[in-house]
Amino acid sequence: MRRSEVLAEESIVCLQKALNHLREIWELIGIPEDQRLQRTEVVKKHIKDLLDMMIAEEESLKERLIKSISICQKELNTLCSELHVEPFQEEGETTILQLEKDLRTQVELMRKQKKERKQELKLLQEQDQELCEILCLPHYDVDSSSVPSLEELSQFRQHVATLRETKASRRDEFVNIKRQIILCMEELDHTPDTSFERDVVCEDEDAFCLSLENIATLQKLLRQLEMRKSQNEAVCEGLRAQIRELWDRLQIPAEEREAVATVMTGSKAKVRKALQLEVDRLEELKMQNMKKVIEAIRVELAQYWDQCFYSQEQRQAFAPYYAEDYTENLLQLHDAEIVRLRNYYEVHKELFEGVQKWEESWRLFLEFERKASDPSRFTNRGGNLLKEEKQRAKLQKILPKLEEELKARIEMWEQEHSQAFVVNGQKFMEYVTEQWEMHRMEKERAKQERQLKNKKQTETEMLYGSAPRTPSKRRGLVPNTPGKVRKLNTTTMSNATANSSIRPVFGGTIYRSPVSRLPPSGSKPVVTSTCSGKKTPRAGRHGANKENLELNGSILSARTFKGFQI
Repeated sequence: MRRSEVLAEESIVCLQKALNHLREIWELIGIPEDQRLQRTEVVKKHIKDLLDMMIAEEESLKERLIKSISICQKELNTLCSELHVEPFQEEGETTILQLEKDLRTQVELMRKQKKERKQELKLLQEQDQELCEILCLPHYDVDSSSVPSLEELSQFRQHVATLRETKASRRDEFVNIKRQIILCMEELDHTPDTSFERDVVCEDEDAFCLSLENIATLQKLLRQLEMRKSQNEAVCEGLRAQIRELWDRLQIPAEEREAVATVMTGSKAKVRKALQLEVDRLEELKMQNMKKVIEAIRVELAQYWDQCFYSQEQRQAFAPYYAEDYTENLLQLHDAEIVRLRNYYEVHKELFEGVQKWEESWRLFLEFERKASDPSRFTNRGGNLLKEEKQRAKLQKILPKLEEELKARIEMWEQEHSQAFVVNGQKFMEYVTEQWEMHRMEKERAKQERQLKNKKQTETEMLYGSAPRTPSKRRGLVPNTPGKVRKLNTTTMSNATANSSIRPVFGGTIYRSPVSRLPPSGSKPVVTSTCSGKKTPRAGRHGANKENLELNGSILSARTFKGFQI
């Protein structure tokens, strides 16, 4: 049993006791029955009124609860619709009081969510407005009167974050471009003369509108200033080159050059002005020293002629070079020619450098070829001969490669320019072929001269006999080793039989001594001794030469060949 029911029964018992107590009092007092009845009616009325009042109050409470439930349900449905959430559903059966409490709690929670979303929406709108004003972009389209959903708020937050990133990126770009613009303006001594330039340079960085149009205008302004700066640098560099050229031509002393060294760097307006003043001064000096300047230009012309491999006919084609009337007109002709030659050399610089490399390699190759035919090279010390042979072999490989590369480049150049590329008035490949042919003819001529000389010397020695190049050593100083002599004689004879001359090895000419050959009949050879007690006509030179003959690392004296001398 509920406690409320127990209390109700106790209340009834209390009421019964109270009525019984009243009746006892009335009995003692002696109150008549009619008055007892009347008094009982009063008690009943009071009790009934009290209970009716209490019931009315409870009924009122019930009505208020039902009304509150209805109101909360309506508000809750509205909030769920605004917040885009599922309607509230009470789980299981519940009392009116609990239902009202649950609904009221849910309504308060929904109101709080609505308030928070509205506040966040307002904050995001303020941030969006500020960023859009700086970036000159349209505002984010969102309904301010309605409550945004969680997804809408997430998209709005993402949009604002993107705007912040865009602002940071554009601001960094703006700061970077602004710094470069200020540097260019300082370099050019340029003062901002438009409202946009003043906004860029003078206004606060945070107040500048970071629109795409403004960024594009900034980039355009920077390009213009950089172009002006480049042009100014080119002009200044041209003035400096002109100054150096005039210094060299006029032979200006170093002390005077040092006086303008401060303006030989930089490209500011004051530097350009100072350079122009120096050029004007030097031009005036040039007019006063016409002959000296023209002769300096002619020296430079000759250098460019050499670098461009001009032939004598091409050099003579510039007649003013040989004129003696030093006038301003002659100077202008020389200036124009040196400019033309300088440009011509710069356009074909790679080809000329390639040709120059081939020329240097060719000269070195010819030098090694000359040394290779020099008998005295075998007397070298320190391994120079081996180094020269390696370099000569390397050049023999390099030269054909250089020629093939130059040939391909020259053919490409001739196709582009529709003209022949000439070196010393001749097509380069024809020039190369001619050089190789001249080298071959020179080698052939030298070979024929050696053969003719060898032939004459052979005839002379056949008539008068040959003298040993080294004197005979005393027998007491060198032990007699017949075995070694026989071995060396055999080696010498085999080498002598294979070659008619061993001059390339010794640097001298030692021919094999004539030996009796087999007669056509195949009979035994008759040895004719050519040694006698008489001296040959060249015997007086027998001790004049102190050289030893080197063959296979052995030193042989003239005694070794004693049995084979003429």
